[in-house]
Amino acid sequence: MEVIKLREDYIKLGQALKAVNLVASGVEAKYEILEGNVLVNGNVETQRGKKLYDGDVVSFNGTEIRIEK
Repeated sequence: MEVIKLREDYIKLGQALKAVNLVASGVEAKYEILEGNVLVNGNVETQRGKKLYDGDVVSFNGTEIRIEK
């Protein structure tokens, strides 16, 4: 499991995928999210700009990302 430590109150979903190198670019993140390949807290999320907060868990391509304050 990857962990992202928040510097602000939140991080956007597309930025989180890029931060842990699960996608190469924002464009790739956008397509993966729009295709329904990304889960946030167990639910399919199709908004690239979805704000992630402390405690959220993102699942993509067999990898989980935990968001922590």
